Amino acid sequence: MSEKNPIRLFISHLFAEDVDYLRVFEFLEGVDRFFYVNLSKPEAIPQTGGLEAIKDAYIAQIKEAEAVVVLATHFDENRDLVRFQMDVAEANERPIIVIRPFGGVKETADELVDRVKEHVVWNDREMADAIRRQARLEDTARWDVIDFP
Repeated sequence: MSEKNPIRLFISHLFAEDVDYLRVFEFLEGVDRFFYVNLSKPEAIPQTGGLEAIKDAYIAQIKEAEAVVVLATHFDENRDLVRFQMDVAEANERPIIVIRPFGGVKETADELVDRVKEHVVWNDREMADAIRRQARLEDTARWDVIDFP
């Protein structure tokens, strides 16, 4: 992964830029040397065609991704659309990473945990490492350096 070859990501959405959707990017932007392209287009809701057009839009966005990040809060809001996004990811052999509900006040649905490659908390480092592992199979072993006075 480099600036010239960023990881292509699809972040789950319900055709709206909600708080958790935007929060993912705030967290990822804080990670040094982590380059990605967001293929999600929540602002591009089809105006005609109904549910089939919505499904086609999801398919087009997910097919180009290297990894799919599902927000557990979206699953709670609309299980059918999130299941569809996960089905498309699996059909296209895209790894799925789920991020638990923000704040830790609620647990991630078992159905989500059972279907994903990784289940992570809201931590910029854990999120970026999971994406690197799943999208590019990169080893993300890190060493923390602690300076003692």
